[in-house]
Amino acid sequence: MFLGAGLLPPTFAYITAQTPTTQSLPNAENLVEQGRKLYEAEQFAQAITIWQQAVAAFKASGDEPRQAMTLGNISLAYQQLEQWTQAQSAIASSLNLQGYPVKQGRGAEGQRGRGEIPIQNLEILAQVLDIQGRLQLAQSKAENALNTWREAADIYTQLGDRNSIIRNRINSAQALQALGLFRQAQKTLTETTQLLQNQPNSALKVTGVRSLGNVLLAIGDLEQSRQVLEQSLAVASKLPDKQAIADVLLSLGNTARAQQDSQAAIDFYQQAANATKSPITRINAQTNQLRLLLETKRLADVKTLLPQIQTQIGNLPSSRTAIYARINLAESLTQFKQKSATDSPSWLDIAQILSTAVQQAQDLQDRRTQSYALGVLGNLYEQKGQLTDAQNLTQQALFLAQTIDARDIAYRWEWQLGRLLKARGNIQEAIAAYDRAVKSLQSLRYDLVAINPDVQFDFRDRVEPVYRQLVELLLQPQGNQTSQANLQKARETIESLQLAELDNFFREACLDTVSQIDQVIDQKDQTAAAIYPIILPDRLEVILKLPQKPVLHYTAAVAQTQVEKTLDALRQNLIEPDTLVEAKALSQQVYNWLIQPAVTDLAKSQVKTLVFVLDGALRNIPMAALYDGKQYLIEKYGIALTPGLQLINPQPLQEKTLEAIAAGLSQPRQGFSALPNVKLELAEIRAEIPSNVLLNNEFTSTALQNQINSLPFPVVHLATHGQFSSKAEETFIVAWDKRIYVNELDNLVRNREQNRPDAVELLVLSACETAAGDKRAALGIAGVAVRAGARSTVASLWSLNDESTAALMSEFYRELADRSLTKAEALRRAQLSLLQNPKYQRPLFWAPYVLLGNWL
Repeated sequence: MFLGAGLLPPTFAYITAQTPTTQSLPNAENLVEQGRKLYEAEQFAQAITIWQQAVAAFKASGDEPRQAMTLGNISLAYQQLEQWTQAQSAIASSLNLQGYPVKQGRGAEGQRGRGEIPIQNLEILAQVLDIQGRLQLAQSKAENALNTWREAADIYTQLGDRNSIIRNRINSAQALQALGLFRQAQKTLTETTQLLQNQPNSALKVTGVRSLGNVLLAIGDLEQSRQVLEQSLAVASKLPDKQAIADVLLSLGNTARAQQDSQAAIDFYQQAANATKSPITRINAQTNQLRLLLETKRLADVKTLLPQIQTQIGNLPSSRTAIYARINLAESLTQFKQKSATDSPSWLDIAQILSTAVQQAQDLQDRRTQSYALGVLGNLYEQKGQLTDAQNLTQQALFLAQTIDARDIAYRWEWQLGRLLKARGNIQEAIAAYDRAVKSLQSLRYDLVAINPDVQFDFRDRVEPVYRQLVELLLQPQGNQTSQANLQKARETIESLQLAELDNFFREACLDTVSQIDQVIDQKDQTAAAIYPIILPDRLEVILKLPQKPVLHYTAAVAQTQVEKTLDALRQNLIEPDTLVEAKALSQQVYNWLIQPAVTDLAKSQVKTLVFVLDGALRNIPMAALYDGKQYLIEKYGIALTPGLQLINPQPLQEKTLEAIAAGLSQPRQGFSALPNVKLELAEIRAEIPSNVLLNNEFTSTALQNQINSLPFPVVHLATHGQFSSKAEETFIVAWDKRIYVNELDNLVRNREQNRPDAVELLVLSACETAAGDKRAALGIAGVAVRAGARSTVASLWSLNDESTAALMSEFYRELADRSLTKAEALRRAQLSLLQNPKYQRPLFWAPYVLLGNWL
């Protein structure tokens, strides 16, 4: 884990010296201060014990305000220990003492009223509400947290406490992120930093700007994140507080790492370690730096840094941060041992570091860190092949995670348990463990995408393998064949993985399923078949769903490395003008893997349309160009793609006049070359169907949105440059005034849905291409299709001869006007018109067009 900062550090509830209160025992005040010091030392259980004594003393003296204050602080400590029931009880008692009871009413939390609270006690009430907001956010009740913080903000406004208002807004932005509302969080923090601009430089100003930088990192705007964090650093550099500088440098390191600027990230982490006097911050920065040095295989630098970290960790007092530092060190040492057989610590040394972490967590009664340390220790034994010990430790870690409902780490131990059970030959138990891990991930869906950007959650290493390894187990034949139940679960799992990939792409959980997995083929279109090719390390699995038939399954015994090598070569040969023979040979190889075993079954079921749920590098290959030795696949079938059958509800075009908004750029713009045939393309579309045309300077983002919102056009056709990437921040289409990025498309197209019942039926992107060198770039096509909200999307996998594009699009709309044809068939006929034209018969011209979503 890469460490940094999330919510602002808690402001402890307190009463100012000027506030008149009932006389309190001096000993009680001392107890409060003693508890605060224990809390700040991360000795939370001990802090609770001391504060409970203070509560008793305040109660005995009749000092209700300070009793309420201390109960709020007790809730904070219970939250750190993830003892949610006790935390909730303490906060409820605090609010009741202040005449602010929870009333039964609307909403999960009830409707509360302040009653007649004396003005002198409002400050403590606001602080306790802040603490309650933290509790609600920690329990995934982000909307409730947001409402609670708004109530606190009202009080701070009444008190004229500007700094507390700003702190409140910064924390509220965290709740917005947890709700997946990253753009609103960005807006909130942008407004907050504007308020701070007119204030003197302060630690709060640094934190506000840094929080904005962290949100920009979370939404993938990495360049802007770095610029904003540099601004925060400039303010921090003018303050005497060197800790503020170190905190910003830590965030800058995380952003540079996300930009894959490893050297800059390492430098930032090193500067953070040098700037701080806090041993905790220094350890965090150095462990992050160590991870990057290992990732970049700079083993000599690892050997230099490692002793410094080991010495400092040994001197840290027992605390949660110290425990995490030990765990991070152990994980880094494990990587080091895997990369370097010499000069690396022994397994025993690494195990001892983790054992110490386990003992410290147990002493602190911190079940989260104890679970984490036990699980990582279990992983260490797994790597050593001591499976029994590994399983025992993993089960202990899982039990602790479950007792505090920490599903973000529980899924890791469920996954680890599945691997161990598989290694011991207990396949059914392993499947059950993996299944629980996937269910935990699905329940965490909103939390995963809203994870603190300072803790980089590596989807490729920590999420995707869980799904793939479950599919691999499900498709292992038990006896002579794989059971229908396992085949069905494998389909559902691979669709869930596709959904998780899109969530990760957008950095928010924005998709909802609309159909049952079998409903589409068995009921909506019984002339279609769904094909799921699944790339596994040692083989290529294919699941085939025919209408009204059991699920079929076949396997190609070819390793993932060979599959990806073949697909890469095929892609290159398809886009070269003079490699048709090579392209056909490679295409036939892929055809033999995916289609040949199913030819007879497809014919018997009289299938007309193949719907592919493609996996990995297969997304970059046009299925239309698969070749059987005599014909291309497009010559026999209509072809459609989807991220999953559960995400679509196929319906034919409505029986009304087909009209289009046709926008395009023929002139060079935004650094892209001219597309001279765009004028011809838009003219030919207008000749086929009534169209409102926006050309060149008429095609601005605002003009397009106004057209979409004002008129019920079912078709939006954009003839312009654009790029699809596996990263949302690099996926865009080009308008005259700006690049329209994928995350803006919902504002552009979906607004129409709020005003009109008729959604966009078809979005056509006729001149976009997948990003060069990005093996998962076609994920961006699905991202655009989903974000735009159109029922169907036509896009291209590579840049095209714009003259051939104009010819194909003209034919596509001519065919589409025939309502007896599906969209898939209309596109197939348009592609065949090019294939049959000697000028354009190479796959380079007709193959890259793909139809996503509704094919009817």
